Amino acid sequence: MPLTAKPPFSRGIRSGSEKMLMLGSAVAVAAILAIVTWLLFRELGTANEAAVRSANNVVQLIDADVQRNAELYDTSLLGLIAAWRRPDVMTISPELRQLVLFDRATAAPFKGDVVLLDDTGRIVADSTSLTPRLDNFSDRPGFQKHRESGSLALVVDGPFLSRWGFKDLCISFSRRLPSANGQFVGIASASMRLSYFDQLFRTLDIGPTSTVNLLSADGVMLARQPDDNNRTFIGQNFSMRPNFKRILREVNGSFAAISELDGAQRLYTFSRVGDLPLIVVVAQSRDDVYALWKRNALLVASATGLLCLGILSLSWLLGRQLRLRQNAERELAGLASTDGLTGLANRRRLDQVLKQEWARGMRSERPLALLMIDVDHFKAFNDRHGHHGGDVALRSVAQTLTASIRRPGDLAARYGGEEFMVVLPETDKAGACVIAEKLRLAIEALPPFAEDTVPITVSIGVATHLPATHDLPEPLFHAADRALYRAKKQGRNRVEFEPYVAPSAESQA
Repeated sequence: MPLTAKPPFSRGIRSGSEKMLMLGSAVAVAAILAIVTWLLFRELGTANEAAVRSANNVVQLIDADVQRNAELYDTSLLGLIAAWRRPDVMTISPELRQLVLFDRATAAPFKGDVVLLDDTGRIVADSTSLTPRLDNFSDRPGFQKHRESGSLALVVDGPFLSRWGFKDLCISFSRRLPSANGQFVGIASASMRLSYFDQLFRTLDIGPTSTVNLLSADGVMLARQPDDNNRTFIGQNFSMRPNFKRILREVNGSFAAISELDGAQRLYTFSRVGDLPLIVVVAQSRDDVYALWKRNALLVASATGLLCLGILSLSWLLGRQLRLRQNAERELAGLASTDGLTGLANRRRLDQVLKQEWARGMRSERPLALLMIDVDHFKAFNDRHGHHGGDVALRSVAQTLTASIRRPGDLAARYGGEEFMVVLPETDKAGACVIAEKLRLAIEALPPFAEDTVPITVSIGVATHLPATHDLPEPLFHAADRALYRAKKQGRNRVEFEPYVAPSAESQA
């Protein structure tokens, strides 16, 4: 086993701590991102709901205003029809008759012309003149609708360009004039300038890229804000467009869809204007709906990103400190268990491993061998080459020992001075002697130091024992020491074996 390595259990704890730190940081970052993402998506839904509520408020405001003004126009038309049906009205002076017929028309805002047409479309009463102007409106879709239908309901027609006066785009409100037996005898019609809707829509804050639209129930665009100066979409018929079909089918509500005018994704909120054949549509662009959410989401995402980056950075720094600390502890542990000169295990480590292997030998019932090694004539070598030369020689012996014992459980240690020890788990007498002889020959074969004619040699004492209950490792050490003494006494550079002697027998001897 490497002398500077920590035991596997300790390595596992340290590696596990670092992994747990990084895993914990990753889980924390993932949890933060998940929570923030969930909150942002929830706020996205909230932004959509707020946009729908805001658009509904706008729609209701427009509904109320348009309905109120339409009622004023309708009241004027109903008053005109009621006055026209009175026989006595035709007998009074033209001035008085004009006042009677058109007195209610003056209250309507953005009022255009109010006229009474006969069944041929010719003007028979005119709000602008005592003498009706010579004109015919039988070509107007509103007139044709009244003539072809027996309904007395209010009809909205347009937009169209006024033929007289202000020459502005208008829409008209009209009602059918039936005879006593229900036959068509003409219509009462009042025009409203589209500037009314322009003024109304401009007061509404719906976003720079959103639009407010007023359409007839037939799908004709009557008013739109904002619109270009040429009023590109005014008068266009959208009755065949999928979005309008859905609006007409659902009457009121909201939905998101692609605009058929500009191809942008829009949130449509719409409602029918009372009982009138008019539909108000607020088309909010995604940019306007989610503008505030996008700003907040960017701020939250940036803050969250910085927080997660900070967590990961701190985790990395902490992990780096943990690694540095582990390396330092590993180095200190290595220094505590390693001989500084040779790099072999020191005596403290030797005692620990000897006790561990002794206990393991008892459990496995396998023998344990101990080699005690002494460098021959080391004092004379020091005298010839000095202490530096002696250190070099000891390191060479240590490297040879390390290279010659390759099993994971084997341990080579410096016992002190020029003495070394080798612990060989699961090794009997024959195996221990073979390894000892191999070590002796390897050291004897080392190159001469500084052209010294005397080679470096070692004497080795070998002892083995099968540990049993109540046995102690100290007698094994004493047996190896006695074997080493005998090898040195019998001429050095040799291997000798000494059997294990129990403590009682050893004391008697």
